[in-house]
Amino acid sequence: MALTLFDTDEYRPPVWKSYLYQLQQEAPHPRRITCTCEVENRPKYYGREFHGMISREAADQLLSVAEGSYLIRESQRQPGTYTLALRFGSQTRNFRLYYDGKHFVGEKRFESIHDLVTDGLITLYIETKAAEYIAKMTINPIYEHIGYTTLNREPAYKKHMAVLKETHDERDAAGQDGVSEKRVHTFRGPHWCEYCANFMWGLIAQGVKCADCGLNVHKQCSKMVPNDCKPDLKHVKKVYSCDLTTLVKAHITKRPMVVDMCIREIESRGLNSEGLYRVSGFSDLIEDVKMAFDRDGEKADISVNMYEDINIITGALKLYFRDLPIPLITYDAYPKFIESAKIMDPDEQLETLHEALKLLPPAHCETLRYLMAHLKRVTLHEKENLMSAENLGIVFGPTLMRSPELDAMAALNDIRYQRLVVELLIKNEDILF
Repeated sequence: MALTLFDTDEYRPPVWKSYLYQLQQEAPHPRRITCTCEVENRPKYYGREFHGMISREAADQLLSVAEGSYLIRESQRQPGTYTLALRFGSQTRNFRLYYDGKHFVGEKRFESIHDLVTDGLITLYIETKAAEYIAKMTINPIYEHIGYTTLNREPAYKKHMAVLKETHDERDAAGQDGVSEKRVHTFRGPHWCEYCANFMWGLIAQGVKCADCGLNVHKQCSKMVPNDCKPDLKHVKKVYSCDLTTLVKAHITKRPMVVDMCIREIESRGLNSEGLYRVSGFSDLIEDVKMAFDRDGEKADISVNMYEDINIITGALKLYFRDLPIPLITYDAYPKFIESAKIMDPDEQLETLHEALKLLPPAHCETLRYLMAHLKRVTLHEKENLMSAENLGIVFGPTLMRSPELDAMAALNDIRYQRLVVELLIKNEDILF
């Protein structure tokens, strides 16, 4: 009976906090101060922002024009070493600058000085404006409500469920066998920490990502996350809107049950349906299917007795992919997929597409493989359903892929390439997977 305390917990979707995101938007922008004269012995990896061997005072005067101004100078005390001088908070800050193929002043390495300065200004601004807020970020975590192992259970067990202590100890012992690997990661597009719900700021290496379950957290928050990160099924209260990797790990399956069940139902009675996937089902009934999966999981009834119109099932499957917090074709892999669609040579195009598939997490790649094999079978009934690979690409392109770019115009320009990516995946499914 004690178990019902967990079983009847209400699912509480995380509320992502926007304060740090707003601060990043407010941060000063880089302003390069260029040298107007030719400088001898300028390193080839620096541009016009290099001013040679000038004093701190001279640099300070040049940078006084605006916040975010920056230049590079050679040290007078230690010739052959270089300093990034940056204006922030009405002061000139000096950082020893290094280059080993990439530019860096600390742990992060950048392709360009502009990116280094942009990231530095964001970090300085946020850490100056929100130092106290950042120090308290880990106090009220959302971690236990989004599908990962509950933290700090033992006090609650001792207090409310002493009878379960033996079970708890067994679970802890089992968890020590697999220590998860958390790696520093660069996230494409805006990301929020899945421990504290705060924005992960910066241009690169904004946080760490668990190689096993896909958990994304701030570096400081990662210290609060248990090493055994196997998702806890008690807290995976929803199927829709749940991270795909988390869902399959929690249910110990290769693919989300929504994908398997919907595709089985569609192939059993809908392959000849005209406009399959293009024709929309009744939205209220699609929402019913979603609720059924969230409530009943693999026991959800999506048979013809419940939903005679096959377009309701196709609509529910498309909605599942649209609701994923990280798209099936992830933000990290997105640029490589788009690149493949722009290549004209067929062999080179397939090679690039194959490389792009390697960037996907295992659960995402397996789900994509299964879906593309299904869509290939849909095209074999094109005479009846009128759905070619091209038509399916139009439907599934924006469903499976979302641009990591914040710029609306850039995202809009990618739509035609998204369509082509899906079309290529369907047509070459037997070669690529």
